[in-house]
Amino acid sequence: MNQTIDVNISPKVFNKKYIPYLDCDSRVQIYFGGSSSGKSVFLAQRDVYKILKGGRNILVCRQLKTTLRGSVIQEINKVISDWGMSHLFEINKTDGTITCIANDYQIVFAGLDDVEKLKSITPKKGVFTDIRIEEATETEYKSYKQLKKRLRGKAGGLKKTITFQFNPILQTHWLYETFFSKLKWVDNQTEYQDDYITILKTTYKDNLRFLEQDDIDDLENEDDKYYYDVYTLGNWGIIGEIIFTKWKYVNINDPECEYYLPVNQRTNRRNGGDFGFGGHPAAMTCIHLDKNHKRIYFYDEFYMRGLTNQELAVEANRMFGKDLSTWDSAEPKSIQELQIAGVNARGAKKGKDSVNFGVQWMQGYELIIDVSCIHTKKEISTYHNKTNKDGEVLRIPVDKDNHIIDASRYALEDDMEDTWLIS
Repeated sequence: MNQTIDVNISPKVFNKKYIPYLDCDSRVQIYFGGSSSGKSVFLAQRDVYKILKGGRNILVCRQLKTTLRGSVIQEINKVISDWGMSHLFEINKTDGTITCIANDYQIVFAGLDDVEKLKSITPKKGVFTDIRIEEATETEYKSYKQLKKRLRGKAGGLKKTITFQFNPILQTHWLYETFFSKLKWVDNQTEYQDDYITILKTTYKDNLRFLEQDDIDDLENEDDKYYYDVYTLGNWGIIGEIIFTKWKYVNINDPECEYYLPVNQRTNRRNGGDFGFGGHPAAMTCIHLDKNHKRIYFYDEFYMRGLTNQELAVEANRMFGKDLSTWDSAEPKSIQELQIAGVNARGAKKGKDSVNFGVQWMQGYELIIDVSCIHTKKEISTYHNKTNKDGEVLRIPVDKDNHIIDASRYALEDDMEDTWLIS
């Protein structure tokens, strides 16, 4: 018999928009839309709620397990703390697994960068009844197919579910092709439900009670059409002028891959970094430049908000070792702090129109992105030129979501023509 924990959870902690979906048991569930709409918070709350009810084990996934700790795990732990229920849960400090100590049901976390490892993940008691994929647009279709196999075994009559959470990106994504195109979804639609699937689209307007005015202003004042459509309105994006078209997203560690590049052959290394500021992340990239085949291999990345330069230095030393790395020279004090902390860092050079030149230089290469570099893929696949009020494309890249791209330009500056310098 499932043991339900008798606790009192006030409805006020939930966003009213999501309350009807607390006990949704559709096989496939999709919660998507714009930024700051409360999706991640609600699903973290629902995970805790389900475990307390008993009978259910939840497998929470993201493409890279390392990104779970700073996002999903932290969000779920915050819910437990805010609800005053820390005494009801045991949290494994090594892998983040959360166990309800009164009934032994669990929330388990896993990365999808090696889906074969999922076969060995089992809960302490019973089977996995729920799978949730955070930031599902990072996930490959084959990973989804493997995950579905984890929803097997007897679950005491409970329905099993797989939940996707994400901000939509491009209509060419497999999520759109698999689910939305077959339903003939339209942008102003907000809900869909049948015997198999439930879809809920939300935006910041559904979450106003939990937002500051600055959050609202940032979304409403977005001047780029793509970002406004995707992050403000929560619509699937259509981009008219993509900058990088020659790129591949593959496992370069797989000997059967056409672009296989073993570690001992990554000898022509280039390293770059972009400092975070405000709400922007710090970003670092490791590149192997293959001049003979005109390929740029992206084989490692770092992408995180809220770091001090001292904390960033720790990550840079781990990632680059003693190798030279080139950073945004607009922050000489930050570069000096990295150097003091042992990072072999230098500032990038400056030059007129150097952003456009650097981007055009990179366009002359095929960009090979390892599957571990999820933020690199996102930036490369959506980087686009500005348009004017008449819809005409300007040869000016939108200065947004380009932190790894900037770090890449800095890293490759010595390989570009001396008369064109990087900014």
